[in-house]
Amino acid sequence: MNEQQLKETILSRQTEFAGRIITVQQWKVALPNGQEAGREIVLHNGAAAVVPVDQHGMVTMVQQHRVAIGRVTLEIPAGKLDHPDEDPFLCAKRELEEETGLLAKTWRKMAHVVTTPGFCTERIAIYLATDLQQVKAHTDPDEFLNLVRLPLSQAVMMVEQGEIEDAKTCLALLMAQRLLAQPSFLWEGMQPSATQLPHPPAGRGH
Repeated sequence: MNEQQLKETILSRQTEFAGRIITVQQWKVALPNGQEAGREIVLHNGAAAVVPVDQHGMVTMVQQHRVAIGRVTLEIPAGKLDHPDEDPFLCAKRELEEETGLLAKTWRKMAHVVTTPGFCTERIAIYLATDLQQVKAHTDPDEFLNLVRLPLSQAVMMVEQGEIEDAKTCLALLMAQRLLAQPSFLWEGMQPSATQLPHPPAGRGH
């Protein structure tokens, strides 16, 4: 079958839930063979995420509790778009400063990925930020997080060992490592330890 023969046609949409972050809809679609089927779809404005790497090859990451999975995760700074038409680059700059207090002079867009295309419209734009400057973080009142600074190569090792599981973070770290031509491992006995930075004020997460 060619791509056109695989296409499903949307016949109707019905909203079941409209929340602050997501909207859940029931879609009726026509299948390639002419039959009809139901699809449960989650609508999401999208998001942006950033890998901030300083001149020493250190990446600043965010440690926070994710109640949906019941544990604390280590992720790159990220946040949702305020509206579907927001420029993801503007969102990325905002979230980097809010969560970490970092500004970047040099930016590179690495990817714009769909997270769960089986049922969700979310896309995340992923950026590499370098030439960093530290200012004051100003996160929102409903987020509690720690900032952790560690070598990019150590973060990549944590991905490879399954210690970092967040999908956007895994992809972004591996892409940043390749773009910056950093080693994929640290020699034994030469691993700088991760540094937990002073706890910033509470604020917004993704």
